[in-house]
Amino acid sequence: MKNRIAVLAFGATLVAAPAFAALNPGDAAPDFKAQASIGGNVFTFSLADALKKGPVVLYFYPAAFTTGCTIEAHDFAEATETYRSLGATVIGVSHDNIDTLNKFSVSECRGKFAVAADQNQSIMKSYDAVLASKPEYADRVSYVIAPDGHVVYAYKSLNPEKHVENTLDALRKWSAQQKN
Repeated sequence: MKNRIAVLAFGATLVAAPAFAALNPGDAAPDFKAQASIGGNVFTFSLADALKKGPVVLYFYPAAFTTGCTIEAHDFAEATETYRSLGATVIGVSHDNIDTLNKFSVSECRGKFAVAADQNQSIMKSYDAVLASKPEYADRVSYVIAPDGHVVYAYKSLNPEKHVENTLDALRKWSAQQKN
């Protein structure tokens, strides 16, 4: 009985602990190209090309037009100028098709940043961002990737509230380190 209680207590601490993404700071970020939309205009997003301009904030979200994803898209849209001031590009990725993302990029993303279609989940899988409980969807995971292609910061939480704040903090710290 004591062992069972200990196992249950340990399991409860795992649930209560903050979740961490599978890619850790220092890991190489898998390169990718994907069909994306910004402001309803379709283009091919290339991580390698974006990194030539500066750091990239790559965030995965379960599905366009769902409550949490809409909140998160609005938050990223509101912070776009701050990301730009730090030299960063923002790209959201989900399993949605490009037609859905065209609409999402205009309304929820407010034409401020790109969202990419990953219908075959190759990007999600390479970043370990598949939602375990519903593997047809992306998990809510945010990465900050330095121009050298390495992960600077990773954060995983289905709650959309801290993704923008945390990635901005990570970008500021990274930027300060680059100046030293």
